Formats: sequence, structure tokens, C-alpha cells
Amino acid sequence: MPVMKRSEDGSLLIPADLLGPLGLAPGDRVAVEADAEGRLVLTRSAAREPSAEGSLRQAIARKNLETPMQFIKGVGPKMAEVLARKGIVTVEDALYLLPNRYEDRRQVVPMNRLRPGETCVFTGEVVSADVVTTKGGRRFFEVMARDASGVMSFKWFNYHAAFMRKAWQPGRRGIFTGQVTQYGLQREVHHPDVDWLAEGEAVEAAMARDPVGFGRLVPVYPLTEGLNQKALRKVMKEVVDRFAPCVESALPARVIRERALLPLAEALGAVHFPAADADPRALEEGRDPAHRTLVFDEFFFLELGLALKRRGVTLEQGIAFSVNHTYTKPLLKLLPFALTEAQRRVLAEIKADMMAPHPMHRLVQGDVGCGKTLVALLAALVAVENGYQVAIMAPTEILAEQHYLNIHRWCEQLGVTVALLTSSLKGKARAGALERVARGEAQIVIGTHAVIQDKVEFHRLGLGIVDEQHRFGVLQRGLLRKKGENPDILVMTATPIPRTLAMTVFGDLSLSVIDELPPGRTPVETKICTDSRRRQVYGIIRDEVGSGHQAYVIYPLVEESEKSELKAATQMAEHLANDVFPDLRLGVLHGRMKPEEKEAVMRSFKEREIDILVSTTVIEVGIDVPNATVMVIEHAERFGLSQLHQLRGRVGRGSATSRCILMASDRLSDDGVKRLRVMESTTDGFRIAEADLEIRGPGDFLGTRQAGIPDFRVANILRDGRILEEARAEAFDLAERDPELRAPGHEPLREELARRWGGRLELAGVA
Repeated sequence: MPVMKRSEDGSLLIPADLLGPLGLAPGDRVAVEADAEGRLVLTRSAAREPSAEGSLRQAIARKNLETPMQFIKGVGPKMAEVLARKGIVTVEDALYLLPNRYEDRRQVVPMNRLRPGETCVFTGEVVSADVVTTKGGRRFFEVMARDASGVMSFKWFNYHAAFMRKAWQPGRRGIFTGQVTQYGLQREVHHPDVDWLAEGEAVEAAMARDPVGFGRLVPVYPLTEGLNQKALRKVMKEVVDRFAPCVESALPARVIRERALLPLAEALGAVHFPAADADPRALEEGRDPAHRTLVFDEFFFLELGLALKRRGVTLEQGIAFSVNHTYTKPLLKLLPFALTEAQRRVLAEIKADMMAPHPMHRLVQGDVGCGKTLVALLAALVAVENGYQVAIMAPTEILAEQHYLNIHRWCEQLGVTVALLTSSLKGKARAGALERVARGEAQIVIGTHAVIQDKVEFHRLGLGIVDEQHRFGVLQRGLLRKKGENPDILVMTATPIPRTLAMTVFGDLSLSVIDELPPGRTPVETKICTDSRRRQVYGIIRDEVGSGHQAYVIYPLVEESEKSELKAATQMAEHLANDVFPDLRLGVLHGRMKPEEKEAVMRSFKEREIDILVSTTVIEVGIDVPNATVMVIEHAERFGLSQLHQLRGRVGRGSATSRCILMASDRLSDDGVKRLRVMESTTDGFRIAEADLEIRGPGDFLGTRQAGIPDFRVANILRDGRILEEARAEAFDLAERDPELRAPGHEPLREELARRWGGRLELAGVA
């Protein structure tokens, strides 16, 4: 509870951080009292304006929600520490710790009516309790209990025998809760919850003692070590009853009415402790009105922030480039192929943005091999033609180096200077590169996040290109923009992004999709194989090389570690060269090699001086060798589907039939088989991305937990796509009508947006 002092007349004095721009001064007569529930309440105000009093009430409500959990009944120092490890520090954090599921404890069921698969509440008396040993030597603790209608077996596989015998003494009566399973002819419950009855106590009286745990749909919360459901439920009931009323929706009344949303306080109460007639399945699936309200509220504020950010960018003064073809036409003449229609369309969209007087903020999305890098290079040359510099930022040194190797080949022939800037560049080489960038001699600068570090100064940055956009957050994009005076920003991703994810992570960007592959590509045939068929797989490689083609063999590691069973590239390259293909030419490529070494290996492979390239995922992007027709990916189960799709995109780039063989463990799990079957069944990057997103979730889908992904407390972008679209439509409509959120009644909206997203989305205009 916030510390407040009382004045002589008994009223509480407002802390300075609550006064703010409310038309109040420290000497004004304002009374704030603690009510019976311990919440702060405004009882008298001398604010000079009604809106100021409203803001003060909102500030007091916010102060209530910041109450530390240690002040809640039932939470001692130890439990407060455990909750803090789960990120539950204040009562607001607790309000948004939603149940994972619900147990239907509205009725007590006789034992003879317990059905396998159901979680039920039933009562009975312990008949026997002891350790049981099976014929195979397996031991478990078994309790037999009975009621007037039948018997039931309880089993524990992890137990302390002496404790269990003491607790489960024959003759004790209890109320049991658990999921019923069927084993042969016997029904049983593993590790049931129990509430013991006092001697002679009626079941109804015992249940009445715990109205949170019985006679209702009971919430089941995500736990951590040191927490149990019963204690956490009681704490959550205290928090919800006392503090949910402090949560007020800042959404416009029209939106709440037209979208049939509940008051936030009511929605939070219903999600934690549903009404007796609530539908448990709808609750668990998030289809009930309470979940829908909370999800809409969460999506709305993110999308409003993105809408204002996007609108703010379009209102800024930017660079109006002219397209004079000094470098772009000569490059197109150098290319041994023509651009696809999709490439031409997207390039036209980019050029139109670059010619406009406000900054471009565009995402180019496309499947493997669609030619995004070439489109980006043509955009870069437009900026260079106008006397500006270009920064190309990639998430890893490997990717930055590959872009450098590909781009500087073309640019050298055009007389355009390209520099590589990564964190591994040290000493004089780094100082020299920084100086060339600062003087403007480096026209295109390619690098990692090193490009946005403080010491990097551009002479005249006109265009920033961010590759694999999902690896960077909004803030990194903002830092890149600050390297110039409102430069254009073009972001690219080779990972097809499902629509719902694009609306949350890239919602402030205009979208271009390259949805066409260059002509002459053939579909890649994909098969799953295990070690038992390794000899056949090696035979396929030998046949392809014998036909004049080339092969990739991909491993997840560079060098094998003692702790890992995974095959590693360097060791396996030696094995393949010495024991399997001694008559063929093998090359090795991995991320620890120097850029010039990588370039030499890549060039040798492209010029057919290497038959089999043994590599790590360094070749995921950037290599285009149409003569390579087979790829073998070892330990395929260790890769995400989208990464497998990226790797597979290195073959099938010519007219010959191509194959991708996914080598997987003989002990592959059912889930692992299901994932790899997706790769066998389709080459559609968007379908694969959807499956990958479903299996791994948004954070892992985009590669380790990213700053680019919003942390949703309630919403699930897979489940709640329709609500996301509704919230986005309302948010963008409101941003169009009131871009500064200054209209009457929008002040709470403005303050809530600044609180939730102002810092993370760099919404300086609303902060």
C-alpha cells in the first residue's frame, strides 16, 4: 500500500507523484481515504476542473493496482518471493495471471458414475493404503477408497511412504478431486487432491468452509515451485474481490457498446471465478464474453499504438528521391535473367514510396528464393543515385557477410563502394571502415546491429534496409532511423509470416509480398529417412554427383561437444571424405570461418569445383547454385519448420529434379513425426509457417524470445485472430479520426496507451 501521511483534519495527503498536471497543488484540500477493503478512495476534492478530478480518480485507481502482493492477506514474505519469480509483483500482475483451465466442482458424483477422462469431485472412506510392487518390479503407493456406490483406486508414483501411510489411514473420510483414468477393468485416479473431513462432519459443511474450491467452476492456475493451487486460489479470490473494481476500461464507450464488451472489472471477475452457469468448454477455449473482452482490450491498445506510429511516420518530412536509373538500369543489364512480375510490382511500390516526400516504412515479405535481396539492392541504388548512403542491417554476422559477398560483386562492376561493418571488425580495420562511413565514401554499408551503435556516424543516410526483420524489435528500427534525417526504412523477411503475426509484429508497416518464384524452378521432393536407410541416402548423393550435379549435407553444429549426440559438421566432413566419398570433392562451410574463407568455398561450390558441400545452417540464405539438386539435413527434428523450409530453398533452383532428405532419429516422438510430415506434404512457405507457429508459438517461431514480439498477458494470436482483426479495425479508425487522442473523452485512452506501449513503440507524441 502506498505510504500516505494524514493532515491535522484527518484527511490523507496526496503524494507528489499523484498530483501531476491535475490543476492541483500541494496545498489544495483533497481527501483520500482507505475504504473497508484497504483501497484508496477519493472522498473530497478541490480540483479546479472536473476533468482533473477524473484524472485524479484514475491515478488513485492506478495506485491501488500497484499495491505490492506482500500486503495481500495470505501472502507472506516467502510466497511473495515465489510469486515475484513468476513476475507477479503487484495486484495488477495477479489480476492478469489467468487460469490455464477450470475444474467442474459444481456437483459431488457417486463413485459408480465416475467416467474415464472426466475430472470429478467425489467423497469416500479410505479402505487400505500401502506400497504395491508389480511383477515387473515397479513400485507405487495405492489407496483403495469406497462410498455407498462403489470403490476407486488412487495411485502415486512419486511418494514418501511414511508420510503417505500417516495421511491416508484406513477409516479417514475425505472429499477427493481428480481425473479418472481406465487401466484394464479398473478405474483409478493418479495423485488426487484431498480435503479431509473432521470426525462426524457432513460433506456439505466441509464444502461450505471452502467456497473458492467447491460448488463452482474452480480455476486452475499455472504454478511454480513453492506454490500450490489451494493457497493460490484463496489469494487470487482476495485480489479479485478487492482490486478488480479498480480496473476501468479506457476504451471509447462506442467501441464497448458496438463490440458488446463487458466492463473490465466484470470480465476479470468472470475469468477468475466464473458464474455457476458458465460453459467450462467456452472458458477453456477463450470463447466466453469475459475472455473476449480482455483479449480485445489488449489487442486494441497495441494496434492503436501501431496505427499512431504508422500515421506519425507518414506525416513527417522525408526525402523525396528521384529515379534517374544511373545504376539501376546498368545492373539490370548485367543480370543473366529478367525480373519476375512480382519483383517488378514490389519494386514499383518501393519506388513510389521513395519518391514521396515522407519516409517510407515498408515490409517486403516473400518465400525462399523469390529474389528479395535483388529488389532491396535496386532500392539501395536509387538512394545512391541521389547522393545518399544506404545501411543494410542483418541479425547475424553470417547473414551480413553473405549479403556483402553477394552485393559487392554487382556493385564493384557499377563503381559503387560497399563496406562491411560487424562487431568482429577490430582495430585499424574498424577505425578505417567507420571513417569511410562518416566521410560518405562507403555508399552502401552492410552489417549487424553494429551499424546502429553510437560510434557509427553516417555522412548522409537516406535508406535503411533491415533483413530478417523479425529478429529486430521496433526500438532497433528506431535507432536506425536516427542515424539519418528521417531516412526511408525498408524491411525484409524470407520467413513467410502468418497474417495474425504480421498484424502484431509489423502492424506499423506497409506490406509488399513477392508471391512468385523465378521461372524454371522445379518443386523439391522431400522425404523423411532414419539411420537405417543411411546407405540408400548416400547412394542418392553419389548418383546425383555422377549425373553432373552437386549436393549439400547440413549439420546443426560446427564441432561435436561431449554433451551432445548431434553429428557435427567438421567431424562428419572428415568421415564423409575419408570413409564414404573418398573419390569425390568435399568442401566445408561454417560460421567460424573468416569471410574470405567462406567466399572462397562458396565460389568453388558455385563453379563446380566441389561436389558435396558439408555445411551448418550458414547456407540457410544467400547461396544460389542451380546445379545443386540434393540436400541431406541431419538431425532434422532439431530444426524449426521455417528453418527447414529456408534450408530446402537452396535446392530446386534450376530445372533439374531436386530432393531434400530429412534425416531424423529412430526415436522420433509422435510430435516430431507430425512436424516433419508437414515438410513432406507441402512446399508452400505460408502453410509451413502456420504449422510452425501452431507448434512452437510466436516467440520461438521468430527465433529465440524477441523484442519484436509483444508480450500478451491474455491474447493468443493463434486462437484470437478474428478478435485481433476487429480490434485493429477499431484502432486504425480511431487513429484516423483523432491522431493525437485529444478529442473529448480520449484523455484516459491517451494515458493508458502511453503507460502500456509508449516506451516500447517510441510513441513520443502520446507519452
